[in-house]
Amino acid sequence: MLSDNIKKGVDKAPNLSLLYALGFTKEEIERPLIGVVSSFSEVVPGHMHLDKITQAVKDGIRAAGGTPIMFPAIAVCDGIAMGHVGMKYSLVSRELIADSTEAMAMAHQFDGLVMIPNCDKNVPGLLMAAARLNIPAIFCAGGPMLAGRLKDGRRTCLSHMFEAVGAYHAGKLDEAGVEDYTENACPSCGSCSGMYTANSMNCLTEAIGMSLRGNGTIPAPYSARIRLAKHTGMKIMELVAKNIRPRDIMTAAAFKNAETVDMALGCSTNTMLHLPAIAHEAGVKIDLNNANNISSKTPNLCHLAPAGDTFMEDLDLAGGVYAVMTELAKKDLLNLDLITATGKIVRENLEGVRNLNPEIIRPIDKPYSNNGGIAVLKGNLAPDGCVVKRSAVAPEMMTHEGSARVFDSEDDAIAAIFNHKIKSGDVVVIRYEGPKGGPGMREMLNPTSAICGMGLGESVALITDGRFSGATRGASIGHVSPEAASGGTIALVHEGDIIAIDINNCSIELKVSEQELAKRRAEWVCPEPKIKTGYLSRYAKLVSSADKGAILE
Repeated sequence: MLSDNIKKGVDKAPNLSLLYALGFTKEEIERPLIGVVSSFSEVVPGHMHLDKITQAVKDGIRAAGGTPIMFPAIAVCDGIAMGHVGMKYSLVSRELIADSTEAMAMAHQFDGLVMIPNCDKNVPGLLMAAARLNIPAIFCAGGPMLAGRLKDGRRTCLSHMFEAVGAYHAGKLDEAGVEDYTENACPSCGSCSGMYTANSMNCLTEAIGMSLRGNGTIPAPYSARIRLAKHTGMKIMELVAKNIRPRDIMTAAAFKNAETVDMALGCSTNTMLHLPAIAHEAGVKIDLNNANNISSKTPNLCHLAPAGDTFMEDLDLAGGVYAVMTELAKKDLLNLDLITATGKIVRENLEGVRNLNPEIIRPIDKPYSNNGGIAVLKGNLAPDGCVVKRSAVAPEMMTHEGSARVFDSEDDAIAAIFNHKIKSGDVVVIRYEGPKGGPGMREMLNPTSAICGMGLGESVALITDGRFSGATRGASIGHVSPEAASGGTIALVHEGDIIAIDINNCSIELKVSEQELAKRRAEWVCPEPKIKTGYLSRYAKLVSSADKGAILE
């Protein structure tokens, strides 16, 4: 056991004395020591209940003969951080989570790890740590929030809440209406109730094989979530005994499975940042270009919010992620022979699983579309690619050509939108918000929600080198690479330039001649960094472009 390095032999007596100082008995110390990485906090709604999940995991570990030892991981609430400087710290927290977990696990020589994340960067950060450490590990998330209900009985969620602000500024909703959303959009603990980034990543943790069934979909308040946590605690002991490690599970084939499920579910565009970063830690290379190849073969089977009016609790009742995988398996779209954290291969995991609601999970031969929920666009505006959640784009915006309205920050763009300066047909360009230029690659849920809430979602596109919340819908195109701060073409766009978007053909073009672009490039001067001190300054110096997953190099 790894933990022998801190408890076996006379030379380790000083280390052992400190385990006794923690109150552990000789019997507890002799068992496998399992690190329980708890993301509990009192500032994130998705994490406010993780103390109970953590206790249940610890109970499961003890029941199976192990000794659980909890240590914390941080998490940022993207909703609370949205729309101010705090959002610069969201994506960058992913690396802090991975690095700090590595430090704790290596310093204390745990025999196995149970990761308890829930929200946006916490899940990929801990998956990165698991792949990097490569000691037996399994995940048990906190689960999704229940959908809200307005006073008139309509179901609602956080994406509706953000769009309500836009509707208010457009004169379509009064203050009482905004208050109705404010008080009712987020009714429980858990990760926000649509197929946003947190729920996307928790579902993909199932798809890639690093958790038990239900990890992505069992609602946070349900007792079934506590039972899942206990079973997860028991399962880590089996993984330790069999020495099944994350890199045995997170292979190239498993990442392809995850990308396929991603396309079928219609997950957040942020998965196109996180999957390559996790794969990098596992020694696997994911090429962003391959996303379109997978998408071309993978039907989109789900339209959960923001793409539709159904929520995570509905997906759970329909059979969850495994039911989606069962549909995909009918067309041989998954590798079913891969080992998973259940101790079984995918094929065994799916035995007896049925799609219980074909309205929530479309049958494979009656999909919403024949291609996947995410598209990677390329062209002179984004030579290295950019990303759009195709399943959440209105049909009339799948092709669009319009005049560029150019802003060098999210804040300037929001002011223009709320002041009615954006008109039907425009293409809003927000730049210098990428990983390096932001720094931190802020989510743009405020401007995209403002556009939709003001009734412009079917006539205005938004393009940025920043990124979007999973709650974003519409022709919102992010992750433009290279970013503006690296001298990408997006830095050369002028007000009034024509931009042509063709999502079905995966193209995005700035209709400016090569000669003119060369002239502009020669005249371009990179702006001074927005932040010159602290963690964000160090991050900006090390971070790669979005098409590489915004990893630190």
